[in-house]
Amino acid sequence: MFMAPLATRAAALEFTSPGFAETAIIATSSPAANIPWEWQALSPVYTYSFDNVNKYDPSRPMTIKINYEKTNNYFKQIFILDEISGIWQPMLSKDVPEKKYLTTMTTSTSGKLIVLSNPDLLTVGTASWYKYKNGNFAASPDFKKGSVLRVTNLVNGKFVDVTINDFGPERAKHPDRVIDLDKVAFQKIASTKDGLIKIKVEPLKVIAPTINKSQLQLSAAPTISASSAVIMRESDGSIIWGKNEAKVSPLASLTKLVAVRTFLDLRPSLDKIVAYKVQDENYNYLYCKPWESAKLKVKDGETMTIENLIYSALVGSANNAVESLVRVSGLSRPEFIKKMNDTVKGWGATSTSFIEPTGLSPQNVSSPFDYAIITKEVFTNPLLKKISTTASYSFKTVNTKVAHKLNNTSQLVRNAQYPIIGSKTGYLDEAGNCLMTRVQAPKGNLIVINFGSPSSAASFWDNEQMIRYGLRQLSK
Repeated sequence: MFMAPLATRAAALEFTSPGFAETAIIATSSPAANIPWEWQALSPVYTYSFDNVNKYDPSRPMTIKINYEKTNNYFKQIFILDEISGIWQPMLSKDVPEKKYLTTMTTSTSGKLIVLSNPDLLTVGTASWYKYKNGNFAASPDFKKGSVLRVTNLVNGKFVDVTINDFGPERAKHPDRVIDLDKVAFQKIASTKDGLIKIKVEPLKVIAPTINKSQLQLSAAPTISASSAVIMRESDGSIIWGKNEAKVSPLASLTKLVAVRTFLDLRPSLDKIVAYKVQDENYNYLYCKPWESAKLKVKDGETMTIENLIYSALVGSANNAVESLVRVSGLSRPEFIKKMNDTVKGWGATSTSFIEPTGLSPQNVSSPFDYAIITKEVFTNPLLKKISTTASYSFKTVNTKVAHKLNNTSQLVRNAQYPIIGSKTGYLDEAGNCLMTRVQAPKGNLIVINFGSPSSAASFWDNEQMIRYGLRQLSK
């Protein structure tokens, strides 16, 4: 057995190779600039090679051990550089955070290694419990449902394997909380009287989003499926990252934010009671079949407040509610649509055009860059921040007392994983899936927009990657 330690004060690299007693030549260098954007370097780059490699038996893998000096509570892996593609590839690694080292196996007798940490995946911290499904389950804000984690109590060494089946806890409220364990799982490693326990988690099975796997490739910038996208810093309008950001295409229900802002600029009384008219939804059917339109299920003559209509338009993306607002605005429908167009042109969105107020027409067009300008201006009205980020909204019609509950069409809003201060989804066959999120950040709010993602899941994944990338860039 041979062990080749790195003789420096920095994190040490060691090889354990049964039956192979050659000396490793090891050099260190600063972390490369092309590491995947989701990850941060926790070690230098280690370049290693062995003499007399013809003596090595590849059927007996070598164990690699890399020590790291600084405490790090996030998911860590050893990566090896693919010399052909120039891309760092993850190796199946085991982290021992209490002793500050990782191990992996290899049959490669030369290469470049680095330890990377993902600051979006907390793996060491605390865990609490709650009663939910009465089994080996847990809630996580980092790992997708269906992922399997081994949870170890760092005080007594007991562990339990759990499946993620819920979202939580909110990381903004509990920054060191890794997961919440189902009561049954918690009792296998601690007493419920303990409340919070110190734990580590090891991913045994990680569920990726249900999207094309080519989107998951490691790269120095986001790899997204959307046809066009942009990340803008709101304070100065600077572009942090973009993909075909000036491309003009249908924007679907992102239109609704402009319609509601146009309506609010007329200074309506939000508690005014108005009656619904069937004509409101008939306008929608000029562009789609009745069963294709998202709508508020009310009947002719039912009454509600203007506030109810605004929440219906933005939280539930109800097309008929938008047309109701247009009707009670005091403007004719052509005048209202003209005002929408004049407003965005005045803001500098010169590639944007609307022919109706809901987004059902594919002739309503914009670009991610234009819509970022629109977003910045729209949210100067604080009411839109509140409404667009409401996870659910309930009301009863005034005269018939029929109850309605609307859930936000954005899962990013519902999950509350990020500090979102503005959001709207959109979909048309011609537009694909579109999404705008406005995210609070200490060094300047982010506006994140993607047009033309091929599915709802891909749209949220695209937007989430851009949020994380934008926040990472602002933190540098």
